[in-house]
Amino acid sequence: MSKKKILLNAFNMNCIGHINHGLWTHPRDTSTQYKTIEYWTELAQLLERGLFDGLFIADIVGVYDVYQNSVDVTLKESIQLPVNDPLLLVSAMSAVTKNLGFGLTANLTYEPPYLFARRMSTLDHLSRGRVGWNIVTGYLDSAAKAMGLSEQVEHDRRYDQADEYLEVLYKLWEGSWENGAVLNDPQQRIYAQPDKVHKVEHKGEFYQVEGYHLCEPSPQRTPVLFQAGSSDRGLLFAGRHAECVFISGQNKPSTKAQVDKVRASAVEAGRNPEDIKVFMGLNVIVGETEEAAWAKHAEYLSYASAEAGVAHFSASTGIDFSQYEIDEPIQYVKSNAIQSATKNLQNNDWTRRKLLDQHALGGRYITVVGSPQQVADELESWIAETGLDGFNLTRIVTPESYVDFIDLVIPELQRRGSYKTAYDSGSLREKLFHGEAHLPQQHTGAHYRH
Repeated sequence: MSKKKILLNAFNMNCIGHINHGLWTHPRDTSTQYKTIEYWTELAQLLERGLFDGLFIADIVGVYDVYQNSVDVTLKESIQLPVNDPLLLVSAMSAVTKNLGFGLTANLTYEPPYLFARRMSTLDHLSRGRVGWNIVTGYLDSAAKAMGLSEQVEHDRRYDQADEYLEVLYKLWEGSWENGAVLNDPQQRIYAQPDKVHKVEHKGEFYQVEGYHLCEPSPQRTPVLFQAGSSDRGLLFAGRHAECVFISGQNKPSTKAQVDKVRASAVEAGRNPEDIKVFMGLNVIVGETEEAAWAKHAEYLSYASAEAGVAHFSASTGIDFSQYEIDEPIQYVKSNAIQSATKNLQNNDWTRRKLLDQHALGGRYITVVGSPQQVADELESWIAETGLDGFNLTRIVTPESYVDFIDLVIPELQRRGSYKTAYDSGSLREKLFHGEAHLPQQHTGAHYRH
């Protein structure tokens, strides 16, 4: 029997400090060059050399101002601030690659669906069908205030709005232009056939849209749909819409439970359990030998900022951890922030000291350290024991983290049959699911087709 092939995204952000904070001070780190086209085109080419499935680009609208009730640590350590627009990177990166996919985060709360539909269709055309959208509803009060709201919309209510947003997008992407609408016939002077292009008329609770989709059908029509949400309401949303779900695991048993819940949500929505690919965020530090890897780990730790990691976590939970003494028990507070982040604080003896220990590398993702063989063993073990499909690989020192993984771990995984040796042809959806370029029939979005 052939082994399950591990899927891999590089996890990144159009900023300096993303997940592992403080590492921008490392002498070999180039993340302060994020403002240049070359930084991104060279990264895209590197990832394509490693046969990565995609570059998953996170984003936030707003700033991390919960810790110390200020942005001081956020600015000093560049904790996802400054942060530039992720969507504008794709044209340049797709021009220098042929196969790499792009998972783009965009917050639907602040983007009118009509214009967003055009932006994603444009990128899907330019990349020849290689884009995905990471659907987020936001969790920062600072973003809500910057966008003119007094506070964040309530958590479950944001998902109600998201459901309707997707309905509008499906009507535009899937239903406005029929498959044979474009003739492109100069002799007849007919580019598109009017009887095959339909006006979308949507009158809902959150959105009123009347108009034609401005783009002709792109290779995928609907981009591959990514989502990260482990609350009950988030899972309901994932079951209906998500094709790839991103989770943050801390151990194998709890990760397996999470993966099982995601697959069950797909089944409840009338889909197949394998219709959703599940990725987990992961740090990897690899060396030629185990000793070399741990030496590198120690070197990285000396540049990391645990406090910056805790400041980031403060924003994720909505709790200002700076107000606690070093060994004072942290009180769980229900908030409108990321539900899975606050859930981890329940039933635990968390203190600021424990949080600082957890964030020693500047972030709280699981870190795998070792030789290529040891890393490959651990990745295969996570896949086998949890049902995961793949990983979102973070950067610690950029681009070194990706170079090391590509040069040392990928060949070992390929030798074992756990990783592809060439890209499949077709769009991002075809590469991930080995099916059609468009949404499968059982997906809710396919029901809006003409």
